Amino acid sequence: MKTDHYQLLAKSGYFGLLLLVPIWHLWLSPPTLNLSPWFVTSIWFVPLLFPFKGILRGDPYTYAWSGFLALFYLIHSIVILFSSETETILATIELLLTLLFLTGNIYFAKHKGRELGLSIRNKKSKKKN
Repeated sequence: MKTDHYQLLAKSGYFGLLLLVPIWHLWLSPPTLNLSPWFVTSIWFVPLLFPFKGILRGDPYTYAWSGFLALFYLIHSIVILFSSETETILATIELLLTLLFLTGNIYFAKHKGRELGLSIRNKKSKKKN
């Protein structure tokens, strides 16, 4: 039961980021430099597509490694929070979605792995006297 809860958290954060990134960079706050909004959007959107299939299938391995991907969005949101006064709300939303995604990933992978009998720890062998 915990597993489903954590998977829902991760999916909520993940799909929220999938929606936020293009909305943010194409319509709400397009880049001010001489960069195409489509180019900036693709830089932030394409990496989110890599775990898409595994997230939908509920693959614990995908949830585990996509946590590393979430760290880039965590860093991005924190940098924007400290450097841009105009994008504070968008960066806060990104931070919250990323924290949902990351937290859900960690605990879903942990609990699902235990359900499947997977472990990275060596099982202690029984000592024979």
